[in-house]
Amino acid sequence: MRLRLVAVIVACFTFGAAAALAVLPEARSFLLAGAPRIKEYGQARVGGPFTLVDHQGKTVSDRDFRGKYMLVTFGFTYCPDVCPGGLQVMAGALDLLGDKGKRITPVFISVDPERDTPAQLKLYVASFHPRLVGLTGTPEQVRAVARAYRVYYAKVEDKKLTSGYTIDHSAITYLMDPSGKFVTHFRYGITPKALAEGLAKVVH
Repeated sequence: MRLRLVAVIVACFTFGAAAALAVLPEARSFLLAGAPRIKEYGQARVGGPFTLVDHQGKTVSDRDFRGKYMLVTFGFTYCPDVCPGGLQVMAGALDLLGDKGKRITPVFISVDPERDTPAQLKLYVASFHPRLVGLTGTPEQVRAVARAYRVYYAKVEDKKLTSGYTIDHSAITYLMDPSGKFVTHFRYGITPKALAEGLAKVVH
C-alpha cells in the first residue's frame, strides 16, 4: 500500500513538472512582451496619470488627451525594425478607419530619454502619421509612465553601435478610452487591416 502511494505521488509530481515546463516559457514570454495582467474580474490596471514633453517641446499630461481615444505604444527612435514596423501598422490602421480614425490620437512614448529629445521625436513622428504625438521626459518620468502601462524596457550595451547601446522593450499597443481608462491591447505583428477591424469594434 505504501509503495503504491509513493508511486502515485511520484507520478503526480512528474506530470506537474512536465506541465509547468510546457506552460512557463509561454507565460514568461507573455509577461516580458509587456502584455497587461488581466484580472479575473473588473478592469486591467493599465495606464494612469503622467507628465511628459511632446515633440513640440510642450509639457503635457494624460489629461490633455481627454475626449479622444489614445492609441499608445512605446519604443525609441533609434529602434531598427520593431518600432518603425509597429508605427507603420498603426498609421495604416488609422487611415483605413477613415473618419472614425480621427477619434483616436496615436501616441508614441520614448523609452530612451537620453537620445530622444523633442527635436529628435519631431523628425521621427513626421515620418509615420501627421497626427502621431511623440512624448519623452526625464528618466524618472519615463520610468513612471512605463510602469503604469506595464511596459518592460532595459538599456543594453552594444559596442557595435555608435551610441554604444540599444533598448530592449515590449511591443504592445494600448487603446485608452476618452476618459483615460484602458480598453484593450494589441500585440506586435498584427496587420493594419486586423488592427483597424479591432479598433472599429470598440471605438464609438
